Amino acid sequence: MTQAKRKIRFGTFGSGFPNGAGGWRAPDARADGAVHFESYKRVAQTAERGLFDFAFIADSAYITKDSIPYFLSRFEPTTILSALSVVTSNIGLVGTYTTSFSEPFTTARILASLDKLSGGRAGWNAVTSALEGLGRNHSHERLHPHATRYRIANEYIDIVKGLWDSWEDDAFVRNKETGQYADFDKMHTLDHKGEFFSVQGPLNVERSEQGRPIVFQAGGSEEGIDLAARTADGVYSRHSDPVRATKYANELRGKAVAYGRKPHDVLIFPTITPIIADSKEEADFKYQQLIEGVSIEEALKVLSRFFSFFNFAQFPLDEPLPELGDIGKDSFKSTAELYLKMAKEENLTLRQLALRVATPRGDYVGTATEVADKVQQLFETGVIDGYIIGGGLEDFVNQVIPILQNRGIYRYEYESTTLRGNLGLEYPVNRYTALRSQKTLLSA
Repeated sequence: MTQAKRKIRFGTFGSGFPNGAGGWRAPDARADGAVHFESYKRVAQTAERGLFDFAFIADSAYITKDSIPYFLSRFEPTTILSALSVVTSNIGLVGTYTTSFSEPFTTARILASLDKLSGGRAGWNAVTSALEGLGRNHSHERLHPHATRYRIANEYIDIVKGLWDSWEDDAFVRNKETGQYADFDKMHTLDHKGEFFSVQGPLNVERSEQGRPIVFQAGGSEEGIDLAARTADGVYSRHSDPVRATKYANELRGKAVAYGRKPHDVLIFPTITPIIADSKEEADFKYQQLIEGVSIEEALKVLSRFFSFFNFAQFPLDEPLPELGDIGKDSFKSTAELYLKMAKEENLTLRQLALRVATPRGDYVGTATEVADKVQQLFETGVIDGYIIGGGLEDFVNQVIPILQNRGIYRYEYESTTLRGNLGLEYPVNRYTALRSQKTLLSA
């Protein structure tokens, strides 16, 4: 029996306009796309036409005058994803929710509701939050230290998963003749008392067709990789070059195995921003236009966000960055470290670094065939499972997807109606059902 050929998977940003510094000014974008439902609908339906696995909503609950337009006025994830669930049928719907400044019961209930509403298509981008002002928006003086945030996150995600098992799959009988609505022997309280949280349960939402929402994580620090290896179904990675991608995958999968999981229980999705044209020269020109459409002031704002809005404008633009000390250590730690390392290794000036961060180029610039070649090349090394398409969605769906289909590495139709099924992940048997089965086997 021959083994089915491994298929590549895709996700995209489900935003109303490109989320770069100047995304709202793009010729084909509505200036108010961040709060315009039809813009989100177009993105989600385009991605679904391209048979993408999911669209996810990036989010932040803290802004300043230096925030990029993408964050200044926009829908919170639950509202827009609930609306999109009605106008789509297969694509997964992933929302960003923090573990640092919210209650696990509330997050569990929100996501379980979206999961049931959408027929098993919900996902959770679990973030620890990395902007200092978030604390002040949630009755805290400051952000928790980096290590503390990840201790909280580990406990938080365990609680949420526990609450998602409050009801076994067949607990809701709903028998009108007998009058039995639920089998309460299959309802379970969590009774959690831990370092940061005390949660009784049970959750008042039943399980969906996929059992529970998919958990994504994006941490690239040591603590972040450890959290993903233990708790996540998928990770968003910043590494799309073969060397860094391989190193990251080896570390993540090694830790997953150490936690008793299989290496590919955690799917890896680097983000790329493909720029597609009829020739390589034309694609390079399109990228140059993209750079020229972003002012250095806007680029510095993008860069500063990863360092808790540190004022980079105080430094000379055309000189290398000075030593920054601990700046960024409690913010987007792994991303900040990556950018500083990039600047040092490539001897980039502040101007070059800011523009690189604001308008990432990567190697995915060229004709549709050239982009497909790059996508296939990294995928077939086995170090990644798919990509997040960060821009150029329409061109990618129309031009690259057919090439990947013809090469036999991409689907022609959805395999499932659930996000879990399309990602090829195993169904999570309810812990109490599993325990009952084990007891039955032992007593047999």
